[in-house]
Amino acid sequence: MNEVVPRDTRGWHAPAIPVRLNTAIAIAAITMAVGCLWLASHAPHWSAVVAAAFVFSFVNNTIFSLLHECVHGTFHPRRRINDAAGVLFAAFFPTAFTIQRVSHFGHHRRNRTDLELYDYYLPHQSRWLKTYWIYCLLTGFYWAIIPVVGLIYLTCPFMLRSRWFQDGPGTWWGFREFVRDIANEPIERVWPQVLFTFAFQAFLCWSLALDWVSWLACYWAFGVNWSSLQYADHAWSTRDVHEGAWNLRFWPLTQVIFLNYNLHLVHHRQPHIPWLDLPRFVRTSDPNPTFWSIYLPLWAGAQPAPPGPGPAPLPPAAIQPIKQTTSKAA
Repeated sequence: MNEVVPRDTRGWHAPAIPVRLNTAIAIAAITMAVGCLWLASHAPHWSAVVAAAFVFSFVNNTIFSLLHECVHGTFHPRRRINDAAGVLFAAFFPTAFTIQRVSHFGHHRRNRTDLELYDYYLPHQSRWLKTYWIYCLLTGFYWAIIPVVGLIYLTCPFMLRSRWFQDGPGTWWGFREFVRDIANEPIERVWPQVLFTFAFQAFLCWSLALDWVSWLACYWAFGVNWSSLQYADHAWSTRDVHEGAWNLRFWPLTQVIFLNYNLHLVHHRQPHIPWLDLPRFVRTSDPNPTFWSIYLPLWAGAQPAPPGPGPAPLPPAAIQPIKQTTSKAA
């Protein structure tokens, strides 16, 4: 357990990882998430189910934000602890840690390129297909596809490597490049994590006596909440791999719950900065639109892309977990 995550400081001293705070938040968020799932299944009235699902939709986003930290190696300075936490947090999504990591790094490389552009359609693309993708984002189906892909991987991992799946369902869902990235990962690394995730969810359902309707209510509420923010962070922004994101204006409490995830432009510029320090790197010249000013126009569907070529994707080596040479942590 003495392996330390190497960090590439890129010529400057990056902020220390807030290990104790991350751990405390993780314990609190997991406790609340499990409590919400239990309450939803044992509530005496439907209003309690609604309340539990509403709270779960936020606290599970906190867990996802911690998963995001694990993906970039900023949850804990020791790689084994960081990645083990990532496996656990991913099980709450539910997905596999490696699937999330490779997909998220692919997002960083392809952001606002022709390969990852949901709010705009290009001359050779269907406006209706792009609008369908947007509505999948806004209604939670974007989230639901991810556990489904995990289930497919669990039962037949080789399917994701097939041309039929990549050009068929992967393309229809708008995930072709993500599917290719996942397929390139070693099965012996990904499959055990997928198995753990489904075993963990089964254990939760058994130990807490959860019913599937209440479970689905909680998770679909989370899916709508989560997927709405995932693209509001980017929609209508400039077509630039690094600059194509927003520092969205959130209510202070919401920003705390999401662990500064709304400061997405800062994150895309410097993905190795821990969540706690993101506000320090916001530039006064950065646009700061409200979440609603970006989110609501998405309901009008995809719009024509601005004229001119889009950015080229970054090479795979451009986005990697941080490298750290010491175990210093806050």
